[in-house]
Amino acid sequence: MNTQSTMQGRSYIVQRRVYLFTTYFLLLLGATVMILPFLWMVSTAVKPANEVLMMPPKWIPSRFEWQNFVKAWNTAPFGRYFLNSFFIAIVTTISEVTTTIFAAYAFAKMDFFGKQPLFLAFLGTMMIPGEMLLVPNFILMTRLHWIDTYYALIIPWITSVFGIFLLRQFFMTVPDDLWDAARIDGCGRLRFLWRIIVPLSKPGIVSVGLFKFIGSWNAFLWVLIMTNSPKMRTVPVGLSFFRSDVGTDYELLMSASFMAMLPILILFFLAQKQFIQGIARSGLKQ
Repeated sequence: MNTQSTMQGRSYIVQRRVYLFTTYFLLLLGATVMILPFLWMVSTAVKPANEVLMMPPKWIPSRFEWQNFVKAWNTAPFGRYFLNSFFIAIVTTISEVTTTIFAAYAFAKMDFFGKQPLFLAFLGTMMIPGEMLLVPNFILMTRLHWIDTYYALIIPWITSVFGIFLLRQFFMTVPDDLWDAARIDGCGRLRFLWRIIVPLSKPGIVSVGLFKFIGSWNAFLWVLIMTNSPKMRTVPVGLSFFRSDVGTDYELLMSASFMAMLPILILFFLAQKQFIQGIARSGLKQ
């Protein structure tokens, strides 16, 4: 009996080790595949121009051309582009988080006529591709005289159906007993929202804000269509300066792309704990 138990224990240990080895191997393989393009971008950013298109590819350059970053910065008014990107991303993030909190709270904790049909209609709009709305939105912006202004780059993006859905799922995990107790103590809806719901839902709110900041920072098509002058353009649109009819300066393009990615990487590493908690907990209660 003891021998059989020992063999079963050893078999379990072997199976467990094989499972863990396979799991970590696949995760490591996936991480390698994901990080290789980033490493290639960094390598290309510091290469001399004559080594960018070498065959076979050369991962480590013969000399590091740090001047590529200076040349890329001076090729276009990237100072203005970064200023626009930061301003638009910060304003739209704060605005969306604020409007999303109120809307998500209404759908999660309040009862009103047509609540479910309205929420389903909101979700239905997520199935409409954004490209289908470019022409009517452009006409609307033109009639409002908002072309080439911050209004066109900010106001249409101060709310998000996805953000409302994500926070609604998060708010639904907060027990209703807290509202009953707060109401007995004379707490109103607004005070309950800001003093209880929001602090308890910080990971979900951080997730919404992070999604919005990244989306706003990386926006390309909308900014390209709604702006005419370089003073209103953002970093993703500015990267197109390295493409021309005679070719592409890949070493400068990769240098500028690395500078464009740096704020997003820093933001993610600073907020990754809250972000992961927000995604993990947003769907616990349906």
